Amino acid sequence: MKQKTIKFLERLIINIKKYITTNILFLTFVVTSVINGCLLRFLTIKNYFEIEPILADIAVVLMVGSIGYLFQKKNQIKYFLIMSIIFVTMSVVNSMYYTNYLSFASFSLLKTSLQIVDVGDAVVNNVMEKKDFSYLWQLVVLIFVYVTLKKKNYFDKIEETKNKKTFLKTIIVSLLFVGLFVSTLTSFDISRLSKKWNREYIVKNFGIFTYQFNDLFLTLKTSFNPLAGYDESNKEVREYYKKNEKEQKENEYTDIFKGKNILTIHAESIQQYVLDMSFNGKEVAPNLKKLASEGLYFSNFHSEESVGTSSDTEFTLNTSLMPSSSGTVFVSYFDRDYLTIPKLLAEKDYYSFSMHGNNCDFWNRQAAHKSFGYNKFYCSTKDFDTSKTIGLGLSDKSFFKQAVPKIETISKENKNFYGTLIMLTNHTPFTGIEDYSDYKVTYEYKKVNPNTGLKETVTDKYMEGTKLGSYFKSVHYADEAIGQLINDLDKKGLLDNTVIVIYGDHDAKLKKDEFNRLYNYDFKKDKVMDESNSKYDEFDYYDYELNRKVPLIIWTKDSKDNKVLNKEITKVMGMIDVLPTLGNMFDFNSKYALGNDIFSVKDNVVVFPNGNFLTDKIYYSQSKDEYKVINNKETISKNYIEKYNKISDNRISVSDSIIVYDLLKKMNKSN
Repeated sequence: MKQKTIKFLERLIINIKKYITTNILFLTFVVTSVINGCLLRFLTIKNYFEIEPILADIAVVLMVGSIGYLFQKKNQIKYFLIMSIIFVTMSVVNSMYYTNYLSFASFSLLKTSLQIVDVGDAVVNNVMEKKDFSYLWQLVVLIFVYVTLKKKNYFDKIEETKNKKTFLKTIIVSLLFVGLFVSTLTSFDISRLSKKWNREYIVKNFGIFTYQFNDLFLTLKTSFNPLAGYDESNKEVREYYKKNEKEQKENEYTDIFKGKNILTIHAESIQQYVLDMSFNGKEVAPNLKKLASEGLYFSNFHSEESVGTSSDTEFTLNTSLMPSSSGTVFVSYFDRDYLTIPKLLAEKDYYSFSMHGNNCDFWNRQAAHKSFGYNKFYCSTKDFDTSKTIGLGLSDKSFFKQAVPKIETISKENKNFYGTLIMLTNHTPFTGIEDYSDYKVTYEYKKVNPNTGLKETVTDKYMEGTKLGSYFKSVHYADEAIGQLINDLDKKGLLDNTVIVIYGDHDAKLKKDEFNRLYNYDFKKDKVMDESNSKYDEFDYYDYELNRKVPLIIWTKDSKDNKVLNKEITKVMGMIDVLPTLGNMFDFNSKYALGNDIFSVKDNVVVFPNGNFLTDKIYYSQSKDEYKVINNKETISKNYIEKYNKISDNRISVSDSIIVYDLLKKMNKSN
């Protein structure tokens, strides 16, 4: 028995050696592809050494690689090289995409990706990193191995006859890995794979290759059969609204602004924390801070945007629906029948308009705004003198100067108006702003001159020369533009019957590491503190996510003298809650709103497109399946997590169904 075992092991070792020596090119492709899949997870979601995605990667790569055996040995390099180029490109694109969106790319976003042409500088300066090209080593290794083998006449020595048998054996082995991988899955995992909206979770648990092929399948399925899943989605949406039917609850803000004009200022990339920032006693955003202190200031307000960034915010604010999980509404689903603020106000004889200093077709706004019910969209060279530009287009100060006369004309010709002014200058990558802003992000302190013995003012560069420092300068410029706008509107008498609504559309898309210098700078040593320093303050994942909140300010000329209108609201709130909140104030209502009037809800929740959620108690990360307690006195139960996970899932799923299948149009017809 012992001898048989020894002989078996000897034969096994011989066969393994023979397999390795006769399949070097195939194994090179498999190993390099799997390593790159691991590398991508390491560099993006910091997913280290988890066996499940590695099993999935091996299964997929073996299956794809097995097709190479259908070619002659000397021609296999062409196939493996093509597939390696595809896999490397997949890794590079997803690495860059994650840097900007903290998510992974999708085939359904191909239309959206064309918008990158208009923000090329932002991509080069703020998205592309050296690490994004670390995946190219796979191509170098594959070519090197092939050239080396060819020099040794390797391909002339190998038999061609067993290729098909090897192909079948490799498929069987890949299926064994599939079986091993599937055995680790739960029903929750499979549900996430089919829904696709939590891409980070899928890559973390299924690997990049499974994610990408699954994404391709679902995208093609939707393209070739637009009604796939329609009946189930239609039923889900109708049952949701039947169960969650909302009545407009009266409170102290009900109809408080009825009959007044609304002017919303879409404050590009302005985050809430900048209102509390100052350098050398000079505030970063003094005008916004003043308006916040005089009006209703929602200091725990969060954007819920996805890959559509600014356009997602416009959609969510105007419809109280979530952004699309597949593509973007403005590009892929703009022609649906949404119930929007402009349409609701049109019933009350409001004239709606929007203005933007960028290209008319950027984010497909020309078509989308018309579909949403705006009477007119003023944009770019068509309606403005664009000679004074900063960054992507017309400077904010010039934009506002030219906008005021147009608003004055609109005001004279219409009973009421609802207007949206979309800012632009404070858009990533915040380069070149020094030419237009003299704001300094330095640190000044007194120091004794050893030669004179007198105290002198010393200036430390501090945040100068950093991306975050440039962002503060850019915000200061944008803040000056807002102050100028308010003054110009007042001079024309346009503030007398108008409510100003200012909202940050999303965060600045700066990396977490950028904040390390801001919060851990040692002024005495003129350098960033080391992590071993007891005073070092780690700016972790949850700090970064919570710091992404944006300001929401509702202000009127006389609000500072009104106790009801002059207060800070600290309750957690999302962009999806803006429509019902304003609706209660201005006397309009959407029965399809997924958000809440913030003054009529006790426990609110902000749902993010990736499935994360935020309440007044916790911030929950679905991909990590963990949370951070906001209030340390709170004890969080499993039922609490399950309750809000269900709410998040339902909200995203219902919104997606409405968008993809144009269900509001169908529901309105049947009512």
